[in-house]
Order: sequence, then C-alpha cells, then structure tokens
Amino acid sequence: MYAEALNSYQVIVKNKLFTSGGRLKVNMGNIYLKQRNYSKAIKFYRMALDQIPSVHKEMRIKIMENIGVAFIKTGQYTDAISSFELIMSMSPNLKTGFNLILCYFAIGNCEQMKKAFQKLIAVPCEVDYDDKYVSPNDDPHTNLLIEAIKNDSLGQMERERKSMAEEYIMTAAKLIAPVIETSFAVGYDWCVEAVKTSQYVELANDLEINKATTYLRQQDFNQALETLKMFEQKDSNVKSAAATNLSFLYYLENELAQAANYADLAVISDRYNPAALTNKGNTIFAKGDYEKAAEFYKEALGNDSSCTEALYNLGLTYKKLNRIDEALDCFLKLHAILRNSAQVLHQIANIYEIMGDPNRAIEWLLQLISVVPTDPHVLSKLGKLYDNEGDKSQAFHYYYESYRYFPSNIEVIEWLGAYYIDTQFCEKAIEYFERAALILPTQEKWQLMVASCYRRSGNYQKALEKYKVIHRKFPENIECLRFLVHLCTDMGMKEVQEYMTKLKKVEKLKEIREQVSSGGTKGERLNARLKAFPETSEPYESSVCKEIDVSYIDPLGPQAERPKTAARKRAEEDDFADEELGEDMLPE
Repeated sequence: MYAEALNSYQVIVKNKLFTSGGRLKVNMGNIYLKQRNYSKAIKFYRMALDQIPSVHKEMRIKIMENIGVAFIKTGQYTDAISSFELIMSMSPNLKTGFNLILCYFAIGNCEQMKKAFQKLIAVPCEVDYDDKYVSPNDDPHTNLLIEAIKNDSLGQMERERKSMAEEYIMTAAKLIAPVIETSFAVGYDWCVEAVKTSQYVELANDLEINKATTYLRQQDFNQALETLKMFEQKDSNVKSAAATNLSFLYYLENELAQAANYADLAVISDRYNPAALTNKGNTIFAKGDYEKAAEFYKEALGNDSSCTEALYNLGLTYKKLNRIDEALDCFLKLHAILRNSAQVLHQIANIYEIMGDPNRAIEWLLQLISVVPTDPHVLSKLGKLYDNEGDKSQAFHYYYESYRYFPSNIEVIEWLGAYYIDTQFCEKAIEYFERAALILPTQEKWQLMVASCYRRSGNYQKALEKYKVIHRKFPENIECLRFLVHLCTDMGMKEVQEYMTKLKKVEKLKEIREQVSSGGTKGERLNARLKAFPETSEPYESSVCKEIDVSYIDPLGPQAERPKTAARKRAEEDDFADEELGEDMLPE
C-alpha cells in the first residue's frame, strides 16, 4: 500500500518536533524506487543524506549506494560513477566495486575498467576461513570442537561472504576481459595476473579454466585444449577440473582413448569429483561395458546425490541392460529434481512405451508437449500412439500438428494422405502426396498416388496427364503403363494402342530380366527373347475386340463406383480389377 505509506510518512516528516525525519525519507525514496519513479527516489535520498549527520557513516554510505543504483536505472552512468567512486574512497565494498565496473563497462572506458577491477580485488574479504579451522594438534577434543563450529551460523556466514566475493570477481573478469585489450585472451591474461597479486590468488586458476570455456564457446577447440593442458602439473583440485574438461572435449570429438586417459587422470587427482566419475562412466559406456559404467555413475551419485548428469546416464545404462524398472526409477527421481526437463519426460514416456503401457506413455508425452509444444517428433509419436489405440481423430490432430512444424517427415505425410483416402477426401490427399513427390522425386510411388487420387475423385483428364508425366520420367514403370491403358480405354482414346505396345515390351523385358537373374545361359536366353520382339515398324496385334491380359494395382485401394461408359464396360470385361493396396504403399 505504497500511496498510504507515503501519506503517513509525509505527515510525520512535516512535524518539526520529529528529529529523525531523514531516516523516514530513505523509506520514502525506497518506495519511489519500487514504483520506478527514479527521479523522486533520488530527490528523497539526497534530502535524507542532507539531514543525516556525518557520524552515521554506514547509513550515509548505504544511501549513496541507493543513489548510484537509481542513476544506473535512469541510464545516468556518469552520475552513478561519482557516487560509487566516493564510496570506494571512503569505505570500499564488493557490491559497490562491482557496480562501478558495470558503469565503466556501460560507457566503454577500458582504462577505468582496469582501475575499478584493481579496486575490487583490493577490497578485504575479512574471512580467515582456512586458518581458523586448522587443528594445531591431534587433540580429539579440539578436533571435535573445530568440526562443531565449522557449520555454525557464523561459519555459514563466512562461507557465503567468501562465495559472494568470488562470484563478484569472476563475473567482473568475464565481463571486462574481452573488451579491455585487443583480444579476449590478452584481456583474460591481464585479469589473471591482477588476481595473482591479490588476496584472491586461488581464483587465478578458475579464471584460466574460464578462459578455456570461452574458447569452447567460440568453437576454438585447439586453444581450449592447450589452455587446459597447462593445468596437468598444478595441484590436485585444479588438475582434476582441467582433466575433467579435457576428457569431455575429447569425448565430444569421439577420441575415446584420449577421453578415457584424461577421465582417469581426473579421477586419480580427485576421487570425490562427481563430474570426473561421470566422464569416466561415459567413456566406458561408449565401449559398451554398461555394467562397469553403471558402477561409476553410482559412485558419482554417492559423492554428490544432486549430480543430475550421473543419474540421467545411469537411467540410460539400465535401459541398455534391459533393467527397465530400475531405469524408470532413475528418471522418476530425476523428474523430481528437474520438473521441466524435456529429455527426462521423453525418457519416461519411452520407457512406458517399452513396458507396453501406451496410456501412461501418452500422459507423459502430453506433459512433454507442454514444455516443447513445437517438437514435431513428439507430436508424431503421440499421433502414432493414438493411432495404435484406434483413436483416429486424436491421431490426426497430432500428426497434422507435427506436419505443420516439420512438413518433410515422409512417415507423417504418408499417414495423413492415407487418412484422407480412408475418409473419402481424395482431393485433400493430393496435397500430401505431391509434397512427398517433391521430397523424393526419384520415387515413382508418390507420383502414382497423386495420379490415383485424381482418378478416384473423378478427375480423369488430370489423372491421364499425370500418368503421362510419370511415364516420361519412368518409361519402364509397368504400373503407370497399365493405368494409362486403362484410362485411355475408358475414355476411348487412340493412344491406347501405343501404350499397350509399350506395356507388352516392358513386361517382356521384365520377364527376360527375371529369367536371366534366376540362372541359365544368360546370352542364349537374352538373344532368344530379343528375337521374339517385332521390328520397330511392325506393330503388335492389338485389336480392342481381342482379350487384353492387363491387370493393375490401384495404389490407393478400391474406389467408389463411377458411371460406366461403353469402353469402361468392355475394359471391365477384359479383366480390369481394382485390387487392395499393398503394405509397401501406405502405413497400416
């Protein structure tokens, strides 16, 4: 209730008898800051600063910090710098030093960034954490006392302060390193040297590893490897961290021998490093020794139960070992930690599918698409499961959504085309089969389906044109020629003789090839068959009154009845019969 609070404060501040009005003006400034009324916030902070006596040094410094933050919010970096510089000269602290670096970064002043960074690392941490908890002797009573006070509230506060200091310095170094020198590598080197001469000397190694990580982000793997290899002679913790990263890099590059070597080095340097144990497990997993890989993942989890990578990989290992219940247990535990992890949700759904529980698989896939609503693979998987369950309408919905996001999946296109054929909407099926023909132009199957859709919908002229196009592209396709003969006969066209001649030639050629491939003297059989062909000027016997032994397969299955012409009746008598679709044409 900011408005009411401001009114109450105004009444009190106006009372001349109240001597602590300056403190209340700080509260009023805070309210304006929360309301994003930065100019009024600055005004009240300055009024408070004027009224608070200089003996209250800590309070005045906090107000100046607030003024600097308000100036940052308004983009007045120069004014903010004035406030922060004043504080750093009077009572330096980590937060103000970090904010000062941010302001110089915002205005692009490289030299001042360096100076501000040096001021930041000069701020005393006031934590003698390492020395305080070292036992001077082996007295059991003293050791127990030290263990007890290590985790008391003061010990926790010291750890938090030290962690905050390290975070400020590391973030500041990562921010300014790419801009203070000609290249980020030179900038990092300057930051490392500056840190080495300060009280935070142990952060220098972390900065070096960060430098290698930056090389990785820039896809410069060789430089990353060179940087990390420098740590092989350093102390065990740093060596373990560098070896872990090296193992990871070599694993990504599929150099499993090198990855295994560095994973071993990382584990030897620090047996309690969960990342090192996970990498070691990964190298063994890649070799197919799943039982041994599982042991390393379990050890990593024993050292750090929150190591999600080890838990995920352990689940994958159990899947490989066909220990499905244990794999499911791993992924369910992981789901409790990572509630919205798409990979975990997918694995759980996949395991339920393997276990033969499609309803549970569908439940988890529905959760998955709430996280990744545009993933075409997940949508098509849902469509497939619903189709297997016999729910065609839901299957169509998810297959269509999958097609919308990725219109190049042949399986999805084929299913949608078949769905429209089943529901007697051949015209709509054409769109999908045409796309399939566009994706796979060398497969005549899709173009034949387009032509059959035209024929089934009664558009015989378009069907004939399409079959002619297919014949020009695939002159030896028997199925296409049979349909051309069939349509030309139905429509009473003269080209029927030409297509019948071509059909018989192609059929005889096919028969010869089959016989040649089945064995015997190839040359003799081929010559005998070729002699049976008439000369190019000599036509085959082709009277329409003669029985035509031409059968064909409709790639789209039986079709609805259409009006019969005299030619069509004669063709039906001549053994033209629609047959059911083969399994290789459309999905079940």
